[in-house]
Amino acid sequence: MHLFHVPKVYGLLAVRIMLGSIILMTLRLLRVQVKRKFGHHAEAFYVILTAIQFHLLFYSTRPLPNILALAFVNLTYYFWFKGNHRRTLEALIVAAVIFRCDMILLLGTIGLALLLNRSISLLEAIKCCVSTAIICIGLTALVDSIMWRRILWPEFEVLWFNSVLNRSSEWGTHSIHWYFTSALPRSMLIAYPLCMIGSFLDRRILPYILPVFSFVVLYSKLPHKELRFIIASIPMLNVSASLAASRVYNNRKKSGWKLLYVLMIGGFLASLGYSAVTFMASYNNYPGGYALKALHEADSLMNEKIVHIDAFTAMSGVSRFCESKYPWRYSKEEEISIEEYQERNFTYLLNEHRHISGYKCLFAVDGFSRAKIQPRIPPLSLVKEPKVFAHGNTRDPDILSLNWPGCPCGEDTHQISATGPLTANCEDAQPV
Repeated sequence: MHLFHVPKVYGLLAVRIMLGSIILMTLRLLRVQVKRKFGHHAEAFYVILTAIQFHLLFYSTRPLPNILALAFVNLTYYFWFKGNHRRTLEALIVAAVIFRCDMILLLGTIGLALLLNRSISLLEAIKCCVSTAIICIGLTALVDSIMWRRILWPEFEVLWFNSVLNRSSEWGTHSIHWYFTSALPRSMLIAYPLCMIGSFLDRRILPYILPVFSFVVLYSKLPHKELRFIIASIPMLNVSASLAASRVYNNRKKSGWKLLYVLMIGGFLASLGYSAVTFMASYNNYPGGYALKALHEADSLMNEKIVHIDAFTAMSGVSRFCESKYPWRYSKEEEISIEEYQERNFTYLLNEHRHISGYKCLFAVDGFSRAKIQPRIPPLSLVKEPKVFAHGNTRDPDILSLNWPGCPCGEDTHQISATGPLTANCEDAQPV
């Protein structure tokens, strides 16, 4: 993309399409093994359950270490079902050493299960893990040391920061049961109760589901929690759910199972509806990216400009793929107090604060706030409110001479279309 001088944002699309394709290919390999081991009905429900889950498919194109590791975890499940236990351990070693260190927990639970089932000997497991780990450490240290310009094994630093120093809690904490009472129910939807039912209805899945369940339990001890940390467990939990759905479907004509079948179909439809609403909310959840794009389009002057991007804006759609070449420069310096901005020489600020001394609010971009039930068709609407504010330095006359939309004066939320992210004009939106 760079050689053909294509805008960088298309490079982001190419990366996400490629990553999503890789994840889908590994899920397909797992689907093939589900059909071989549990039958075509289980395979069909596995595909349906995966397709109606918003979060798994949404995350599958995001260039995060957890998702890069997910590809190898899916390969792990594929080899595990296939009975190739050496390849099972090797795939997990690659995931843990190169891409995401916390996969070592999943390696521990699956490795212990293989040893207890005598699927692999202790000596063979040690030889396999040590040799693969040495190769992976050498590879990741070589590549990342060149890219970071210092001797580095990235995942060891992550492990030290998160687990040894336990500093991940600086980014927020959740209760110990959060994965089981919030993250998994929201991400798996109807598959969540089905996966628990499946573990009781079909004992064949127990040797596979218990190590994955134990992985989530162990991860729950870490105070800082995010869905992406345990997203690798969802494909295997979906397999268990597909077995329950298959059993209910096969017995749907029996008197005791008819109600369960109707409830299951209703659950599928409700899950599909929830995913549709979540998709629309997610579509409007990137005000930072819209704000940077609007800023680039509004200022065509060739003098050098420095844009400061705060943490909220960076987390809501701004990435280096969105950046432009000279005269634009960017800063993501953190821990700058709101009072300190007027002492800094930034040309523009993309910030979550409406008023900043020394700067004029030029425009605001709306983002998703909440869903609202209404007594008409459609019965559900998305409420948006100003989320990201673009500010211009009042000491720069060139900025003030441009025609800016302005910012809203009030705090009330309102709705705008996705095609018009800039808010209505407000003449007196001066800093206070």
